[in-house]
This record gives sequence, C-alpha cells and structure tokens, in this order.
Amino acid sequence: MKQPNTAKLYRMVMEDHVCPYGIKSKWLLESRGYQVDDHHLTTREETAAFKDKHGVKTTPQTWIGDERIGGYTDLAAHFGNPVQNEGTSYQPVAALFGMMALMALGAAWVATSEPLSILSAEWFVSFSMCALAYLKLRDVESFSTMFLNYDLLAKRWVPYGYIYPFAEGLAGVLMTAQVLNFVSIPVALFIGTIGAVSVFKAVYIDKRELKCACVGGDSNVPLGFVSLTENLFMIGMAVWMLAKPLAI
Repeated sequence: MKQPNTAKLYRMVMEDHVCPYGIKSKWLLESRGYQVDDHHLTTREETAAFKDKHGVKTTPQTWIGDERIGGYTDLAAHFGNPVQNEGTSYQPVAALFGMMALMALGAAWVATSEPLSILSAEWFVSFSMCALAYLKLRDVESFSTMFLNYDLLAKRWVPYGYIYPFAEGLAGVLMTAQVLNFVSIPVALFIGTIGAVSVFKAVYIDKRELKCACVGGDSNVPLGFVSLTENLFMIGMAVWMLAKPLAI
C-alpha cells in the first residue's frame, strides 16, 4: 500500500488566536492527500523565535520534504491555485449582479408566480441599485475620493460625491416599491446620465486606466463597461418607468 506524502506545517495555535491561514494550509495539504506533521506555535515569543530561525516574516510555513514552500498563498500556488490578492478583477460585480438576478427572480416568483417577467427585470435593476448604493455607503469617504478621479460633476462640486450613494439608494428603493415616481425617475436620470458621460469620457476618450468606485472605495474593479452599465441601467429604468403607462 502506498504511503501518503508527508508535509511539515508550523502555524500559530494560541489560546487567544488560531491563525486562519494555518487552518487553510492544513486543510489544503490534507485535501491533496498529505499527512501533516502539524507543529503548533503556542506563544508570540515562540513564533518570533521561529521566524528568526528560518528567516521568514510570516506564519504559517510549510515544508514538503526538504523544500520550504512558504505561507498559505505560496502553498496554494505550489498546487496550481494562486491566490489573487492584487490587481483588478470583475469578480465582485459578477457576484453582485448574479445574486441580484437570483433575488429578483425569486421575489418575482413569489409575487406573480412567474420567475421570468417584466417585474423580475425591473427588480433586478432596482435591487442592483440598492446593493451598489450599500457598497458605497459602507465608506462614503473612500468612495467619494475615488469618485473624484473621473466624475465630471464631483470634480466641480465635491459634495456630489457624498450625495451620490444616498441618491442611488433612494431611487433604487422607490423603484422597487414603485412609488413616488416623480422623485425616483429624475434622480435616476440625473445621476445615471452624468455618470455615463463621465465614464465614457475617462475610459474611451481620455483612455485613462482607473479603478471603478461603483462597488465602493476599496474596489479593485477596473473602470469601464461595468460602471457604464450601472449608469445605463439607471437611465434605462427611468425611461422605462416613464414609458410604462403607455405600454400597458
């Protein structure tokens, strides 16, 4: 019978702190069929001595045979699954729009017994506006700072960067409830149009490479079609709500 491969893992396991990356490293090794020789570093002093001895800055640390692999991100890369910590990514918005689409389908199904309907499309847009507003409202200061990089109105009148998330959230809530259209429609048209023009100018005319503030001030989403889509959604929803009474 083939003996399992073995690995040595040194990780912090203390009364007041168990390193989450150490737990992840142990799980990753075991999921790859390794028998883990698990060494616990139980005090801050012991951890500092370990780092000094091996010339490393962080724990956990993994050895496979005589080769030091490194920390969790190094271990994941060793197994062909690099952890994406830096650079731009569309993953946050893909997850957000995916969840909002599922929520809209589910809510419309409860309301109308039809998951695919005009209502589910309307709610997808309004739910997305609410979710995007929430992400901005987590840290309005950071959002407004990033927003100043490209928004034409915010550059001329700084308070607009602070108002924008509240305006987007207000329009989203009112459009979800389908009340006070005389408020939600002009708000969505106003911020959506300025936003679309600002993004188009920054990305497609000025050719600037910026991060998008659409999902908050800590975003790694590149400015481009995602933010443009957000603004076009708002414009489209406002136009639809204006035309809807004529279409029914």
